[in-house]
Amino acid sequence: MLEGRACLFGACLLAASCLPAASPRAQGQLLPGQDSKAPIEIVADSLEVRQNERRAIFKGNVDATQGERSLRADELHVLYGEERGGGQQIRRIDAIGRVIVSEPGQTAQGERGSYDPVAGKILLDGNVVLTRGEDVVRGGQLEMDLATGTAVVRAARPGGSPSERVRALFVPREGRGQGKPGQTEERPPGARPGR
Repeated sequence: MLEGRACLFGACLLAASCLPAASPRAQGQLLPGQDSKAPIEIVADSLEVRQNERRAIFKGNVDATQGERSLRADELHVLYGEERGGGQQIRRIDAIGRVIVSEPGQTAQGERGSYDPVAGKILLDGNVVLTRGEDVVRGGQLEMDLATGTAVVRAARPGGSPSERVRALFVPREGRGQGKPGQTEERPPGARPGR
């Protein structure tokens, strides 16, 4: 479950790799099964390109969408470098301030996020909240290694108060949306509920 949420975050940050500074060759497939040719729209209050630093900065209510995936943040910084053959390659993407990554049925939130495509690492930091359906995981930091598929959620302060530690609520699939007051379930005589 955490792997899916972290991959969602990475996919949305990767979606930002289709900036004007990136060549089509540098864009690549965002995730296995993801259509890298789907259009990406990035809306922001401003865009600053620092060519000498190889940095593009989107500021103010940044909203990047590709298909049903979206990334919202106060700022989005994209660092890029030269690729052999003259194209551009994304080196790092940082999302800063009120970061929310979503697709239908799941979200990842934090204060800051970064994606390092060279190392294959994603980091979401500061009041992390991951949701999928009714399941919720909260922590101080989420770190994902895309090569190994390992996701680690860390406490804001190990050994601290319950609100500073990793908290997870998993709602069993069986019974979701069932048992609403006033509803009766039809079943054969002698059958037990939920079977």
